[in-house]
Amino acid sequence: MAEPIPGKLHVANDVLADMVGHAAMECYGVVGMVAPNAADGIAKILPPSRLRRGITIDNADNGIRVNLYIVVEYGTNMNAVSQNLIDTVRFVLENQARVPVESIDVHVQDMKVR
Repeated sequence: MAEPIPGKLHVANDVLADMVGHAAMECYGVVGMVAPNAADGIAKILPPSRLRRGITIDNADNGIRVNLYIVVEYGTNMNAVSQNLIDTVRFVLENQARVPVESIDVHVQDMKVR
Protein backbone atom coordinates (compact mmCIF):
# COMPACT_ATOMS: atom_id res chain seq x y z
CA MET A 1 0.00 0.00 0.00
CA ALA A 2 1.97 2.95 -1.26
CA GLU A 3 -0.97 5.35 -1.25
CA PRO A 4 -2.41 6.80 1.95
CA ILE A 5 -6.02 6.00 2.73
CA PRO A 6 -8.17 9.03 3.59
CA GLY A 7 -9.88 9.08 6.96
CA LYS A 8 -9.22 9.35 10.66
CA LEU A 9 -8.33 6.79 13.27
CA HIS A 10 -9.79 7.15 16.75
CA VAL A 11 -8.30 5.05 19.55
CA ALA A 12 -10.34 4.65 22.73
CA ASN A 13 -8.77 5.75 26.01
CA ASP A 14 -9.30 2.23 27.41
CA VAL A 15 -7.12 0.82 24.63
CA LEU A 16 -4.44 3.41 25.35
CA ALA A 17 -4.66 2.58 29.07
CA ASP A 18 -4.14 -1.12 28.30
CA MET A 19 -1.08 -0.29 26.18
CA VAL A 20 0.31 1.94 28.95
CA GLY A 21 -0.37 -0.68 31.63
CA HIS A 22 1.44 -3.44 29.79
CA ALA A 23 4.37 -1.14 29.01
CA ALA A 24 4.56 -0.10 32.67
CA MET A 25 4.72 -3.67 33.90
CA GLU A 26 7.75 -4.27 31.68
CA CYS A 27 9.71 -1.46 33.38
CA TYR A 28 12.39 -2.34 35.90
CA GLY A 29 11.38 -1.51 39.46
CA VAL A 30 7.61 -1.40 38.87
CA VAL A 31 5.93 -4.06 41.03
CA GLY A 32 2.35 -3.28 40.05
CA MET A 33 -0.41 -0.77 39.46
CA VAL A 34 -2.90 0.44 42.06
CA ALA A 35 -6.23 2.22 41.87
CA PRO A 36 -5.88 6.01 42.26
CA ASN A 37 -8.45 6.13 45.06
CA ALA A 38 -6.83 3.67 47.47
CA ALA A 39 -9.10 3.48 50.50
CA ASP A 40 -7.58 4.21 53.91
CA GLY A 41 -4.17 4.75 52.32
CA ILE A 42 -3.80 1.03 51.61
CA ALA A 43 -2.53 0.35 48.10
CA LYS A 44 -3.70 -3.01 46.74
CA ILE A 45 -1.87 -4.21 43.65
CA LEU A 46 -4.21 -4.78 40.72
CA PRO A 47 -4.17 -8.07 38.80
CA PRO A 48 -2.87 -7.97 35.20
CA SER A 49 -6.43 -8.07 33.84
CA ARG A 50 -7.28 -4.75 35.58
CA LEU A 51 -4.17 -2.65 34.96
CA ARG A 52 -6.18 0.13 33.32
CA ARG A 53 -7.75 0.97 36.68
CA GLY A 54 -4.36 2.28 37.81
CA ILE A 55 -4.15 4.68 34.88
CA THR A 56 -6.13 7.79 34.05
CA ILE A 57 -6.04 9.33 30.59
CA ASP A 58 -7.51 12.75 29.89
CA ASN A 59 -7.69 14.64 26.61
CA ALA A 60 -5.91 17.99 26.50
CA ASP A 61 -5.28 20.70 23.91
CA ASN A 62 -1.83 19.43 22.85
CA GLY A 63 -2.37 15.70 23.32
CA ILE A 64 -3.29 13.46 26.21
CA ARG A 65 -2.45 13.61 29.91
CA VAL A 66 -1.53 10.30 31.53
CA ASN A 67 -1.48 9.63 35.29
CA LEU A 68 0.06 6.35 36.47
CA TYR A 69 -0.44 5.05 40.01
CA ILE A 70 2.29 2.51 40.75
CA VAL A 71 4.00 0.44 43.41
CA VAL A 72 7.79 0.34 43.14
CA GLU A 73 10.22 -2.27 44.33
CA TYR A 74 11.84 -1.54 47.68
CA GLY A 75 15.47 -0.50 47.32
CA THR A 76 15.19 0.92 43.81
CA ASN A 77 15.75 4.56 42.98
CA MET A 78 12.24 6.03 42.66
CA ASN A 79 13.44 8.85 40.42
CA ALA A 80 15.17 6.47 38.01
CA VAL A 81 12.19 4.10 37.93
CA SER A 82 9.78 7.00 37.33
CA GLN A 83 11.88 8.51 34.54
CA ASN A 84 12.27 5.12 32.85
CA LEU A 85 8.51 4.61 33.11
CA ILE A 86 7.80 8.04 31.61
CA ASP A 87 10.18 7.41 28.71
CA THR A 88 8.72 3.96 28.02
CA VAL A 89 5.10 5.15 28.13
CA ARG A 90 5.87 8.16 25.91
CA PHE A 91 7.58 5.87 23.37
CA VAL A 92 4.64 3.44 23.30
CA LEU A 93 2.02 6.15 22.89
CA GLU A 94 3.87 8.29 20.34
CA ASN A 95 5.43 5.54 18.22
CA GLN A 96 2.96 2.66 18.39
CA ALA A 97 -0.37 4.46 18.80
CA ARG A 98 0.71 7.74 17.12
CA VAL A 99 -0.96 9.76 19.88
CA PRO A 100 0.55 13.09 20.96
CA VAL A 101 1.39 13.26 24.66
CA GLU A 102 1.14 16.48 26.65
CA SER A 103 2.19 15.11 30.05
CA ILE A 104 2.86 11.92 31.95
CA ASP A 105 2.69 11.99 35.75
CA VAL A 106 3.81 9.09 37.93
CA HIS A 107 2.31 8.73 41.41
CA VAL A 108 4.20 6.27 43.62
CA GLN A 109 1.61 4.90 46.02
CA ASP A 110 3.67 2.28 47.85
CA MET A 111 6.93 0.31 48.00
CA LYS A 112 7.01 -3.48 48.23
CA VAL A 113 9.64 -6.19 48.49
CA ARG A 114 9.32 -8.62 45.60
